[in-house]
Amino acid sequence: MNSFIKDDFLLQSDMAKKLYHNYAKSLPIIDYHNHLSPQQIAENHQFENLTQAWLTGDHYKWRAMRAFGINEAYITGNATDKEKFLKWAEVVPYTVRNPLYHWTHLELQRYFDIHELLSPETAEMVWNKTLSILKKKTHTANGLLSLMNVESLCTTDDPIDNLEYHISIRNNALKIKTLPTFRPDKAIAVEDVNAYNIYLRKLEVVSTVSIENYTSLLSALKNRVNYFNEHGCRLSDHGFEQLHHFENHDFDIEILFKKIKNKEALSSEEIHFFKAETMIHLGKMYHAKGWIQQLHLGVIRNNNKRLLSTLGPDTGFDSMGDAPQAKGLRGFLNTLDSSNQLPKTIAYNLNSADNDVFATMLGNFNDGTVKGKMQYGSAWWFLDQKDGMEKQLNALSNLGLLSCFVGMLTDSRSFLSFPRHEYFRRILCNLIGKDVKNGELPNDENHLGKIVSDICYYNAKNYFNF
Repeated sequence: MNSFIKDDFLLQSDMAKKLYHNYAKSLPIIDYHNHLSPQQIAENHQFENLTQAWLTGDHYKWRAMRAFGINEAYITGNATDKEKFLKWAEVVPYTVRNPLYHWTHLELQRYFDIHELLSPETAEMVWNKTLSILKKKTHTANGLLSLMNVESLCTTDDPIDNLEYHISIRNNALKIKTLPTFRPDKAIAVEDVNAYNIYLRKLEVVSTVSIENYTSLLSALKNRVNYFNEHGCRLSDHGFEQLHHFENHDFDIEILFKKIKNKEALSSEEIHFFKAETMIHLGKMYHAKGWIQQLHLGVIRNNNKRLLSTLGPDTGFDSMGDAPQAKGLRGFLNTLDSSNQLPKTIAYNLNSADNDVFATMLGNFNDGTVKGKMQYGSAWWFLDQKDGMEKQLNALSNLGLLSCFVGMLTDSRSFLSFPRHEYFRRILCNLIGKDVKNGELPNDENHLGKIVSDICYYNAKNYFNF
């Protein structure tokens, strides 16, 4: 069966079609947050087959396969690449109404010109055709990015990373601008003091700072911020279940750090305070560099302890959390803003119940100095689907200015994930087109087209200024 994805996929009005085809479709992509491998970009990696390009590391697909009853051997286990792909092909017809169904068929079309629906009946054809295409120079790691008109992207990098592959990319003058993002989660992950001390020793080596106390920890982190900045970094990124803020407290940060160095476990409140205090210092460092800070809030990780013990983290056992967000976010932003050291900020929520909270809280800290300084980030992770995107766009429209939005990102480890930008653009155009059809917006193609093109590309171009 041929695909249901046609030229006007998701575009349900004349205006939606005009906005997408005339203003959104051909714009370059600025993918300012993903988890792509800089090594694969630097080495222009050639994937051997579709499993390696498509299934490896993709916990979205892994969760679906487990739900369908596929044995782990065909997911993260020792089955051959082809066997894993054939099992995925069995699952795909039953992913209807999950975004994976749309993404799968968009990706097969855009990268491989395959318009048949993936199923056990078409799997052999798809495997063989993609096997041949993936051998071409057009389908190396960089080729795949070029096929989707990617102009620039930002990977996600730990402070101890020496950025050797980013340096190689820059020295080789790769057409697609590839920049690092400073992600210091492990630098404040003091829940496990043993693992944290091991990390500190690595941080000491790369920063050339002897980390004997909290003050020297900040010096080491500042050293790495400077290093990342020298190599093109303009964004930081943080992931938390929630932010914490302490108006009044009896904690001494140096005493807490001494306990950590002595491998004494901290209480929950001590852990929260250590992280909150360090986040404030980092925020001030980012402001001094003119960076944008990203806050990903609301995930509760590693929920299945049995499978975590056998498969490790980031294998598909994280979910939405329901921790309160408003007060901690307010306290963090207020502390930085009170000294005029609040950097441009993008905050993403994982629980859709927090949509309006995030949209309104971030709006409190726009101060007229920068257009769209405080960004309510795109629908993230479990919300990265049609319904989730529409809800995020509606919350931003109702409570802020959609026209200032910096748009979509992939947040992906896969080089085949960039049609998600197309998916977002179609959803955006359809939403605005529906309002025109209902008489809720003027039938002004030029004006609405400019807003669409700004959201899809130009706002990000100006906001990040890579």
